[in-house]
Amino acid sequence: MNDNSRRVYDSVLGLLSDVDNPTPMVQLSRLVPFKHTKVYAKLEWYNPFGAVKDRVAWNMVRDAEDSGRISSSQKLVEPTSGNTGLALAMVSNAKGYALTTPLSNQIPLEKRTVLRLAGVDVVELEDSLCPAPGAPEGAIAKANEIANQPEFEMLNQYANGSNPEAHYRTTGPEVWHQTAGLVTHFVAGLGTCGTINGSGRFLKEQNPDVAIIGVYPPAGHDVPGVRSLEQLSQTEFFTPDEYDGLTEVGNELAFEMCQRINQEESLTAGPSSGMALAGALAAIPDEPGNVAVVIFPDSIFKYSSSVLNNVAGLGAAPPSGTKREQLLDSMIENTRANPDLVMDVDAAHNFWNEEQPLVIDVREPDAHSQRHIPGSINMPLDELPVLAEFLPEKRDAPLLSVCERGNLSLSGVLFLKSLGYQNVRSITGGTEAWDEQGFTIASN
Repeated sequence: MNDNSRRVYDSVLGLLSDVDNPTPMVQLSRLVPFKHTKVYAKLEWYNPFGAVKDRVAWNMVRDAEDSGRISSSQKLVEPTSGNTGLALAMVSNAKGYALTTPLSNQIPLEKRTVLRLAGVDVVELEDSLCPAPGAPEGAIAKANEIANQPEFEMLNQYANGSNPEAHYRTTGPEVWHQTAGLVTHFVAGLGTCGTINGSGRFLKEQNPDVAIIGVYPPAGHDVPGVRSLEQLSQTEFFTPDEYDGLTEVGNELAFEMCQRINQEESLTAGPSSGMALAGALAAIPDEPGNVAVVIFPDSIFKYSSSVLNNVAGLGAAPPSGTKREQLLDSMIENTRANPDLVMDVDAAHNFWNEEQPLVIDVREPDAHSQRHIPGSINMPLDELPVLAEFLPEKRDAPLLSVCERGNLSLSGVLFLKSLGYQNVRSITGGTEAWDEQGFTIASN
């Protein structure tokens, strides 16, 4: 028998959160610049499998069982950026289901490793951090393909009403109860938008004046689990007319705030928590009576590689044998910061139209064939030295190096500059940003 007062349960599923067993909320003090407004972090890594997505995974499985869509012999498939996959893996293990998860190879190695450890059949793809509905080469398309097999069922967090319903049933009531009905602002990062929609709907029913605020990153970001505004337009649960505010938080600020949360508030929060808090502090006024609740989706422990890529000074001193790698990394970062070598996607589009540069796509052939800038030639990064003979003879010829998100293309710029090419650029945000801006895309 489950007993919340003694924290004793029949199984791990008894730990699933609800108003009688809520995830904790902690008032923030050192990071908050307000005199009047109180800001609380709702710590979702206290869910049994470590993230806010535990609520969604359980509710989708419960609903599918109740409706007869799945039975004990069923195999499940779900495209995921990590947390939903792990939660579904654990629920599936407890219930006896097999799970396959197509996902992006850009997702931190820690998450992909844990999914495999949990017994998941992980299918890695060249895709963005957060799978994009409609992308022909993406994780969602692959999951749909697998789901066409009769033994598989796709629960589909991106279109399944059980996603926001999970938060309407649990997160919203918990916030209302934990603040004794005093909550005035509810803030959540935007991924599938289940958290903000379900929680927001419940809170608005209790008090229409509760402000519901969504926070999102820019295109080309490196914050796992959330979507840029362009990606959100493809998400069924993104309903901005129902929100009271939207705030964009840049990649650098999100990781800076994540570091400060860990160091100053002693909370082991992940990067999307840093993004959500930065958005809350920017959007909420300092007024008497304001009580803000910010969703902290998960902890930092899954994101070591992301943090090392985005927060300076955290790496251990490397052995002397890696000095060349250090030098290369430094050169790449210098390239990234050099306005003469990189350009944003709008400037790149103008450059493409006006200068008609040779576009060199340094991704692998499969990724290039599925989505690329028209007229680009495919020269995978590790084959560039061999393919260099096909480059223009004139060293002042305009060249544009491009990859999926603007990282590998920086190495392409370095190589082309080493050959003497003077007019070469990389696109910040890469092919993904180009596509999201609605610029022409080809496939073959």
